[in-house]
Amino acid sequence: MAHPKRKTSKQRRDKRRTHYKAVAPQIAVDPTTGEAHLYHRAHWHEGKLYYRGQVVIDNGEAVA
Repeated sequence: MAHPKRKTSKQRRDKRRTHYKAVAPQIAVDPTTGEAHLYHRAHWHEGKLYYRGQVVIDNGEAVA
């Protein structure tokens, strides 16, 4: 089994683990509304909360 010759510093370890290499977030288009939004995120459109093309919350409806 391999053993390190020297201890890796916290700074060097954390620099390696950063996500500076990550690309810009991808934008999806909702098939129902045509709104652009981030992937895997719900988004509001005309008072309704949509996720994966379906209404999750409708602020227009009165809750009894």
